[in-house]
Parts: sequence; C-alpha cells; structure tokens
Amino acid sequence: MKDSQTVNISDQQVETFSRDGVVILRNMFSADWIRLLKAGIARNLAEHGERTRIWDRSSDGKYTLYDSDNWGRIDEYRKFVFESSIRVIASRLLNTSKVNFFFEAVFIRSDGVQFKTPWHQDEPYWSVEGFDTVSIWMPLMDVKKKSALSFVPGSHRWDKKFKQQDFGELNPDNQNDVYKVKFDSSWEPMPDIDSDREKFNVVSWDMSAGDCVAFNGRIIHGGSGQLESGKELQVFNTQWLGDDVKVNFRSYGMDPDHSDKMRHYGMNTGDTVDGSVYPEFNILR
Repeated sequence: MKDSQTVNISDQQVETFSRDGVVILRNMFSADWIRLLKAGIARNLAEHGERTRIWDRSSDGKYTLYDSDNWGRIDEYRKFVFESSIRVIASRLLNTSKVNFFFEAVFIRSDGVQFKTPWHQDEPYWSVEGFDTVSIWMPLMDVKKKSALSFVPGSHRWDKKFKQQDFGELNPDNQNDVYKVKFDSSWEPMPDIDSDREKFNVVSWDMSAGDCVAFNGRIIHGGSGQLESGKELQVFNTQWLGDDVKVNFRSYGMDPDHSDKMRHYGMNTGDTVDGSVYPEFNILR
C-alpha cells in the first residue's frame, strides 16, 4: 500500500493555493489509506495521547475531541506520513523539493455534534514561524459542506495580527493540565466572519473520504460542526513546513507548544527545524 511519488495536482491548483491560501483536492487517497487511518484513530481513542483535549461535551454525552503529535507511537499514522503521497502533495503545493513534517492532529466529533470550531489561524499557535506552510485536512468519511471546515480566501496574506481564540477556555471536563494561551491585547479582534459570510467570500465543500483540503497556516478558518443526527466525523490533519519556516518560541500562544521538545534537541528561536526530529523529505521533481 505504497503510493507513487507523483500526484495529480495541476498548475492551476498550485496557483489557487498560493493566491487563496486554500484548495480542494479530490480523490487523493484510496480506501486502503482511509481504513488504515481509521484503525489508527481507533487506537488513539483507546489510548489517548498526552495532548488529548475535549473541546465540547453536551448534556447527552456527545463530544468534540482533539489530539495531536502521536505519530511516534501509532504505527498507522507513521505509515501514512512516511509511505503515502501526503508529503508529495505538500511539496507540490509549497513548490519546494524539501518539506518537514511538523505534526498530525485528529478531530473526532460524535454523532450529531453541533459545536463549531471558532474562527482562527493556526500559525500564531505554533512554535515556528513562516509563510511556507500547508495543513492537509482529511475527513475519513463523507461530510456535507455545512459540516466541513470553512475558510476566508486570501486572509493568509492580510498583514494584520488578530487576537486568536484561547482554546484552553474550551475545557468542559475541567482538565487540570490544559494550557491557557494569551495573545497581545494590542492585536485586532478576529473579524466577525459569521455576520456577513458573503462579504468574506467564505468557502467550504461537500467532501468524500479520500478528498482533502490543503490550506496555509495563516488563513482564517473555522466551522466543521452542525452534524446531522446519526452522523459522526473523524478528521486526520497533517502540518507541513517549507523553505522559510524557522523555530520561534513565542511569548504568547503556542498550543500545541513544542518549545520544550525543540529545546531538548538543541533548537532555538531562529533555527531551521531539525530534520531528525521533524522528519525531512526530499521529493524528486
């Protein structure tokens, strides 16, 4: 079950990703890869990782769960990262022959969950900084447009700093180890996207298992809720770093915070990420 080093991504799709910060990619992964990742998520749910978080839990027990950076202990995740075409997709969209795998994240929504992920950007939370990033969001089952992740095209190029959501506030189980993040009070409030979605040209798509959405770490995105009764959602998401990305230990944000891990391996602010810690892939072009 090893994919080719070639992927069917057109020049127009690469241009769309660069311009809009997001692009839909259809039929990228076979049913075998989807089954593999579902098996990995089943293992993940049976043995939660250190970063497991419940963001929402309703009175009838329905929940939204997030976990990340488990590829070192879950063989299915590791196999997908190292043997599927996911790294080639990242390289093609970033127009580079070398990418580093940053981490994976899983999002689990039990059936009928209505919780919507708040509008936010990813990169302000990371222990790295750079424009050349791509996250690849893969639903492992069919999902309707209204329940999929939504994006504000072009917002990755806005030269503004927005105060992000403190996901530490989303802690219905009152976990003691949930880290609270703070953003500079001088930053602008996040725009009220939902007040006029047409004005912000919000986009999302009906998606099937095997499809994925690739997006820049600086694009404003949110949603992925409003599931119908009897419908659940499992998403596997990978983050990839390109040419200009450097380590950046911030005084704010950093959730997931990789700074301790990076310091342990000798990385400091301004350094290129260590390819032995964040696997480096050189792609034939």
